[in-house]
Amino acid sequence: MRHLWIGIVLSLGLAACGEGAPSYVASDSSGPPPPPPSPVAGALADAAPQASRGRGAPVPEAGDPVANEAGEQFIAYTHNLGFSLPRANVEPVMQAHVAACETAGPRACIIINANLNNQSDDYTSGYLSIRAQPDWIAGFLGGVDADIDAAEGEVTSRNRQAVDLTRAILDTDARLKAQTILKGRLEDLLANRDGELADLLQVERELARVTGDIESITSNLKALRLRVSMSELTLRYETKRSLVGGGRTNPLASAFGDFFYNMSSALAGVVTFFAVGLPWMILIGIFLFIWLRLIWPWVRKRRGS
Repeated sequence: MRHLWIGIVLSLGLAACGEGAPSYVASDSSGPPPPPPSPVAGALADAAPQASRGRGAPVPEAGDPVANEAGEQFIAYTHNLGFSLPRANVEPVMQAHVAACETAGPRACIIINANLNNQSDDYTSGYLSIRAQPDWIAGFLGGVDADIDAAEGEVTSRNRQAVDLTRAILDTDARLKAQTILKGRLEDLLANRDGELADLLQVERELARVTGDIESITSNLKALRLRVSMSELTLRYETKRSLVGGGRTNPLASAFGDFFYNMSSALAGVVTFFAVGLPWMILIGIFLFIWLRLIWPWVRKRRGS
C-alpha cells in the first residue's frame, strides 16, 4: 500500500511538470521559437483596422459614380475665352477685366498672369489668366458678352472643361486619416514603451517617415481642394483683322518717305564693294605693271630674235 501511494505521487508530479513546460519544447522539429513582434509592426497592425474605418467612404468600384457620404462631387472647372477687338479697345477691355478681378479681392479672384503685347502699329494682343471662385466666374461670364459688344468686338472662342476630382480627394483624405492614426499609435508607443534602444530607434525612424508623408499628403489635398474652390479662367485678346486694307499707307508716299534711306543704303553698298575689292584691284594693277613693263618686252624680244 505504501508503494502504491508513492507511485501515485510520482505520477502526479510528472504530469504537473509536463503541463508547465513551454509549448515549443514539444515541437523541437519546427525550429527555434519565433522572435517577439516588432513594435513598428504592432503599431501598423493596430492602426490598419482603424484606418480602414476612418476612410469615411468605401472605395468605389471601377465605373461607379464617385461621391462622398453626402453625395457631393468635387469638380474643377477651366474656362477659356477668346476676343477679337479693334486695336484701340484691346488694352482698355483687358484693363477693365483686371480691375474687376482686383476689386473682388484675393478671396474671390486672383490674377495669375497678365500680358499685353504691342507687336506692331496695327496689331495688339493680350493674355489674362485668373483663378477665381465659381460664383464670381459665373457672374463675370454672364456680363462678358455685353462688355465685348460695347467695345465693338466679338467672342471668337469659348470653351469649358470639367475634371472630376472626387475620387482623388477622397483617396487622399483617406490616406491622410490613415497616416494620422498611425502617427498617434507610434507616438504612444514611443512615449510608453520601455524597450531596447534598437526598437526605440526603429519607432523614431518610422515616426519621422509618417510625419513627412502626412505633410506631403496634406499639401496635395490642399492643392486638390483649391482646384475645386477656385476655377481657372483664361482670356485672350487680339486685334480684329479688317478685310479691307484701309490702314495700309500709299505706296508712292512710302517710296518718297524712304527715298533718303534707300539712297543711303545704295551708297553703303558701293562703299562696301570698294572696301572689299580695293585690295584685289591693287594686286591686279601691280601684276599688270610687271607684265607690261618687264615680262612682255622680254617675250617680244625673244620672239624677234
